Amino acid sequence: MQPTYILLVVNDPLASAAFYESILGTAALEAQKTFALFRMNPSTMLGLWSKHTIEPPVAVAPGSTELCFVLENAEAVNECHDRWKAQGLPILQAPVEADFGYTFTAADPDGHRLRAFHPSHQG
Repeated sequence: MQPTYILLVVNDPLASAAFYESILGTAALEAQKTFALFRMNPSTMLGLWSKHTIEPPVAVAPGSTELCFVLENAEAVNECHDRWKAQGLPILQAPVEADFGYTFTAADPDGHRLRAFHPSHQG
């Protein structure tokens, strides 16, 4: 069994959909007051569900979820960092070499962590 769906609990799905459209470069498949949906790649969907209507209810602390983006090289990581910083995303960690690869971390409007990285070992 392979996970194919990521669900983030957000305050305002329409505002979050606009944010993710800007960083993903693609339009939401659906965007409503309580839920929005994106196709991240051919096998993975990203859902944004309102914390006010999600069932069963859940409490989500800012920064408790991390969405990761694997990039092709360190230069792509730096370019993504510069682009997201210019878009006003809070940068939680500047680009750095970590045990798993070259990485940086930003945050979305709800405090979910967005990590871009190039793995040091692929396989």
